[in-house]
Amino acid sequence: MNPDNLSARLLAVGDTHQLELPLRWGDSDALNHLNNTLYFRLMEEARMQILYGAGFELPADSGPILAHASCDFLRPLTYPATVRVTHTVTRIGRSSAEFELLLDKVGDTAGPYARGRNVLVWMDYVANASAAWPPEVLARMATQFKPAA
Repeated sequence: MNPDNLSARLLAVGDTHQLELPLRWGDSDALNHLNNTLYFRLMEEARMQILYGAGFELPADSGPILAHASCDFLRPLTYPATVRVTHTVTRIGRSSAEFELLLDKVGDTAGPYARGRNVLVWMDYVANASAAWPPEVLARMATQFKPAA
């Protein structure tokens, strides 16, 4: 990002990112339900698509870490299906950003199958301490999100 471009849009509360991911047959348990750990893997894949899409290179001297991940399992996902993972920015603090995640089955309008929450913290890996979000990082992340309406 050009540091002289001060008009770049920064990541903001209400911004959304969506990614569709197909389930694999082997992701299911004996009851043909998606294994609980795979909900977190779907969230992780969507999160990494955001970060890599924003140009993060790992490892580095500073970057985001996942400080919190939770999931409420609302309805069982079953194979075959394509899952839409939606990140919505709910809070941006000095060094942290919070996201609500919804996992929906593409083509099913009955509501989410899972609801999650993630918190990312910007870290100085060398000092092993949180640091303020650099504005250029929030601008790079904003390129991966649809602005709030």
